[in-house]
Amino acid sequence: MWPLVLGTHNAKKLEELREWLPADRFALTSLAQIPEALVVDETGTTFQENAALKATEQARHLGSWVLAEDSGISVAALEGRPGVYSARYAGPDSDDAANNARLLEELAGVPDERRDAFYTCQLCLADPEGRVRLEATGRCHGRIGGNLTGTAGFGYDPLFIVPEYHQSFGQLGPVVKRALSHRSRALRSLVPRLLQLADPA
Repeated sequence: MWPLVLGTHNAKKLEELREWLPADRFALTSLAQIPEALVVDETGTTFQENAALKATEQARHLGSWVLAEDSGISVAALEGRPGVYSARYAGPDSDDAANNARLLEELAGVPDERRDAFYTCQLCLADPEGRVRLEATGRCHGRIGGNLTGTAGFGYDPLFIVPEYHQSFGQLGPVVKRALSHRSRALRSLVPRLLQLADPA
């Protein structure tokens, strides 16, 4: 069993990450289980920079392999916002409801054809010395709906319309999200390389 720290406290992100990592190959621990874990300042201007900060600083601090991620949504009509500020778009202590409300407010009056958006997930794996060993990026394109629909998922999922299905991630549920989401696409790229790194033979 290869010990690996999943560098997030977000329970729903953890659930998605765990689905992709074989339980018989990895001994997984989340930051929520580690009282001495760092709170890393996300000072990067890109998803890649923030994922690397979270992975490398935590790995050096804990002396462990750490898989971290940074993710968010970018809206064309808002010049790419919320972007790296997605989790705190309505303020430093904001929740999903407040963030969604601010996004809807900023897009009020913007027609459907100008509400294109995409989710990004950036993954970064750091070794116990804090060196970046693997990276992967995944994107999922869609548009922002005019109101919240569905209760599945988290974050901006009830607003994110998947064009092929004409429904939001909040309506489509975990099976479709696993196939199409930004996080799944990043993990689909990273996991085979992670397995090879964990068991090079």
